[in-house]
Amino acid sequence: MAIIEAVILLITLVIIANIIGHYLPNLPVSLIEIGLGLMVALVFAVKIPLKTDWFMLVFVAPLLFNDGRRFPKKELWALRGPIIGNAIFLVFATTLIGGLAIHWLVPALPLAASFALAAILSPTDPVAVQSISEQADLPPRVLHLVSGESLINDASGLISFKYGIAAAVTGYFSWQQAAGDFLYISIVGALAGMIIMLIIHFIRLFMLQEGFEDVMFHTILQLVTPFIIYLIVEDLFHASGVIAVVVAGIISHSSRNIFLDFLPELKLVTEQTWSISVYLLNGIVFLILGIELPVAMHNTVHNPLINTSEEILLVLAVWLILVIVRGLWTLAYLLYTNQTNPKTFRENIKIAVLSGLSGVRGAITMAGVLSVPTVLADGSPFPQRGLMLFIAAGVIIVSLVMAVVLIPKLTKVKAPIEMRGMQRDLEAEAAAEDEAAADLLDETNAKIYMYKVAASMVESQRHIDNNRAALDLLAEYQLMIRRLESQQSEASTSDELPPLIAEELILRQVAFDGERQKLELLWAEKAISAKSYRHGKRKLRQKQVMLSVIGTSFNWHHVQLQVYRAWSISKRFLTHLWPRHTKSPSETEWQLTEREMAKAGIKQLSYFLKQPENRQRHYNRQVIYQIIVRYRNQIENMKNGGRSKTAIYERQLQKLRIKALTSERVAIQELLEQHKISWQLADELRKNINYSENTLILARTDTE
Repeated sequence: MAIIEAVILLITLVIIANIIGHYLPNLPVSLIEIGLGLMVALVFAVKIPLKTDWFMLVFVAPLLFNDGRRFPKKELWALRGPIIGNAIFLVFATTLIGGLAIHWLVPALPLAASFALAAILSPTDPVAVQSISEQADLPPRVLHLVSGESLINDASGLISFKYGIAAAVTGYFSWQQAAGDFLYISIVGALAGMIIMLIIHFIRLFMLQEGFEDVMFHTILQLVTPFIIYLIVEDLFHASGVIAVVVAGIISHSSRNIFLDFLPELKLVTEQTWSISVYLLNGIVFLILGIELPVAMHNTVHNPLINTSEEILLVLAVWLILVIVRGLWTLAYLLYTNQTNPKTFRENIKIAVLSGLSGVRGAITMAGVLSVPTVLADGSPFPQRGLMLFIAAGVIIVSLVMAVVLIPKLTKVKAPIEMRGMQRDLEAEAAAEDEAAADLLDETNAKIYMYKVAASMVESQRHIDNNRAALDLLAEYQLMIRRLESQQSEASTSDELPPLIAEELILRQVAFDGERQKLELLWAEKAISAKSYRHGKRKLRQKQVMLSVIGTSFNWHHVQLQVYRAWSISKRFLTHLWPRHTKSPSETEWQLTEREMAKAGIKQLSYFLKQPENRQRHYNRQVIYQIIVRYRNQIENMKNGGRSKTAIYERQLQKLRIKALTSERVAIQELLEQHKISWQLADELRKNINYSENTLILARTDTE
């Protein structure tokens, strides 16, 4: 397969995997990506030719650089000693113990290759570890320790892996030479990464001071930085490009605020670009894992030295060894630092077990094991390469599955596991923790207040000339408010339908009954034709199906709803292709009928809410207002002869949007002055408003 076709296929599969992951939130997307990769390999016989050098360069360098960029400063920096100890000594302990155990279990696998396999299984995915460790309710010090260690253990794991592979390929290994080389490549790699990163920073700062403020140029320069550093350190200094990019990422994180004084939008563009890049790279690595699985499975199934059932047991045994080593290391740390608090020994055992289970393997493990050469120095095949790939892939899958299954059972907490590329911002989370500690509004409540202020402004600006545009904009704000409040309501309940949704269903059913009664009355009075009556019945049936699927598991009504939606989209598409310049009498009659039905819905809802028993229920005003706005919007659209939008309408809507965004910004300032939100949250909310304003400007430019 040509490289361009392969890239397009992999990116498409990453998108499909994340769509599936949206509907299966408790299943890690990485597992879905592995499954899709396996499927295309088996069904379409897709193969990806891998080369060690470019694979490490393309995948490992940017992923580790990004991990360094996201290295949190506060608690993790305070624990830098234990973190570095874990990242180095725990990796070496895992390599030594795991390598000996693997070689004992599979004597056919050379000792050097066993050490290499154990080394590449040592690094843990930092985002997954952070996500799982929070679910596991680890003590803060242990949480920060395992999270910080996972950020930098990739370097020591990859270096150990590199030595193990080199020894397996050449058949030569010297402890003295290895120790000296390790010191050289580590120290020189770290110094080179720091110096090159500082030089790049100096160049960027100089260019900004000279007025060269092209955001795209500076963003691309930062994206290629890890590749440049990795190549220079590996090829020129023959040191560790892995350590160099990690150190460079940390330096980049520590000094990036310098550029914000010159070009504030640089951070916005850069962060989003990095998120997209890591999102794709991480997904592609797991897809390649799935695509490579048939090769590993074929080699292992036909392996005369070990049968398939033994290979599966071997994967479980290796995973268990890794969990035990990590768990014992955590237990020793707890006892040594007296982190009992004052917990019993049994509780410390539980923490150690959870710490071991939280060590999920990820993209770095996969990237490393896929880079194992196919031949030795003498040209003979690398011994048991397929088995190494099988064990590594199996441990990654088992570690993900076991974390998903066991941690919720041990902690009674159910939440999706996050991996690299899932928009996890450690600094933002730390700021969120500070907000919670200071009893400030969280992001959701701040947005609800902000949108309500904007909606009130739009309502105050509504008059006969811009009525339709104002109602459309109000409907948008009501929808956003409803979604945020629904999320809050869903978070506070587990099995039952959220109260906010339950109230909305009741009120919408009341209004729906008013529409139905009005349609039957118009038909009984012969005020409408049979065609309009049938059309109205079909519309009401569709609305009833929409109400019936809310809060229910998948059933026949869901299928009906999708059919209705597909039919509506098809009709709109055909109308767009072959527009009719004049409306038929039946269309005009239906528009009048729909207006009357909408008025009846509002009237029925108003009558219902005025009843004494319903007044005592205190239905949510926001839900009531949203339903009324929807009906008013429907009435206004029918007055204008349908949903066609003129240039005048677009100008009115744009003016109202600008005023609404101004109101949002004023609301943020009010919350900030009243000490109800933090500066970090205010900055984040203002960024969103800036994005919206830029979109408006681009839309206006396109229409002029």
